[in-house]
Amino acid sequence: MAANAPYLLQLPVRSPEFRVLITGGYAIFRSRMEFPFSRKNHATSLRARKVRVVECFAKSTELEALVKDGGDDDNDDGDEVRGDDDKVVTHGDSVSSQRSASASGGDSLSLGIREPVYEVVEVKTCGTVAKRKINRRHLLKSSGLRPRDIRSVDPSLWLTNSMPALLVREHAILLNLGSLRAIVMQERVLIFNYNRLGGKAFIDSLLPRLNPTSTNGGPSMPFVVEVVEAALHSRIQRLEHRLWDLEPRVQALLEVLPNRLTADILEELRISKQKLVELGSRAGALKQMLLDILEDTHEIRHICIIGRNCVLKKENDEIECSVPLDKEIAEEEEEEIEMLLENYLQRCESCHGQAERLLDSAKEMEDSIAVNLSSRRLEVSRFELILQVGTFCVAVGALVAGIFGMNLRSYLEEHVFAFWLTTAGIIVGAVLAFYLMYWYLRTRKIL
Repeated sequence: MAANAPYLLQLPVRSPEFRVLITGGYAIFRSRMEFPFSRKNHATSLRARKVRVVECFAKSTELEALVKDGGDDDNDDGDEVRGDDDKVVTHGDSVSSQRSASASGGDSLSLGIREPVYEVVEVKTCGTVAKRKINRRHLLKSSGLRPRDIRSVDPSLWLTNSMPALLVREHAILLNLGSLRAIVMQERVLIFNYNRLGGKAFIDSLLPRLNPTSTNGGPSMPFVVEVVEAALHSRIQRLEHRLWDLEPRVQALLEVLPNRLTADILEELRISKQKLVELGSRAGALKQMLLDILEDTHEIRHICIIGRNCVLKKENDEIECSVPLDKEIAEEEEEEIEMLLENYLQRCESCHGQAERLLDSAKEMEDSIAVNLSSRRLEVSRFELILQVGTFCVAVGALVAGIFGMNLRSYLEEHVFAFWLTTAGIIVGAVLAFYLMYWYLRTRKIL
């Protein structure tokens, strides 16, 4: 029969492999009899079956060691098997701990700093205005900017980014003009501080330029240039209005102050001077920004090629376009942008120069007021010194009178003319002492 069945397993009855096989079959039969209808219990039974098979294999190895070595090392084998089992469990625990650590790391990333969400006003080329909320990631993706570029227009950093800036990037222009913070793209502009005076003035200046009825069918220049011009116009116009409000007040103060020195007028002069300093610094910073842009032709040409299939050569910054007509239009726009910037530069210089002149006049008036007050204080000091000299001379006469007023006999009281002589001597001595001290002070040019 063994010859007819070549794949039949033949084991001795007393061999440990036969015992393992019998024990494993009994464990499988028992688990199926106890949990016949549950898949979960079936999986549990499989795990129990594996553990029991390992235990049976351990027992069989123990029997083999007992037969071979006479039972001296059976505890060591059992400890080794349990140690391997413990190692497996420990490895599973480490894997589970790593998974839990990675899950907790993901949770910590998800619980980190929230991504900022900006509330902006979006103005499109057709003139439509809409409020929307946009997060930082979507803003960077839609505008093609980098995170460090957003810092120049971030409303939360308006204290650190107070200097005016006009940053030209590949697909957008960033505007930072005082309270106006905006990102200009090819077909839209995002205004951050739309509730502040700068944002409102910018919107009021931009919308009429985009109105088809007022521009005979559309804007005469590209949308990006129209937005930049509206921003510069609104900013310089606000500076000019402040100057026009301050100029008559300062002129009136300059006419009144030489003759009237009151606390209210001096306080008004101080406030006007402070406003002129602020106005001059803002106009000067804006003038410097325009000068830097005019000196950098690369920035102006980059403005011209926004939205066109053109590039700038690195060798000589020349415009290279796939369509020759785009190159001609871009070159014409470059001249128009330069003329536009020069026009606003002249207005800014005029505003800055007038503010500086008014500030110089106010400073000169303060100097004249200081000289006038110093002369008055000098006169008061001279009068106080004369009074002190006279008081000293009278005090010496009072000293003589006090000496004669003591109730001690000097035998002068017995003479009839002693009183009159003493009084006349005190008066003459005081007057002579006063004259001598006054002459000394005049000689030394103290008075």
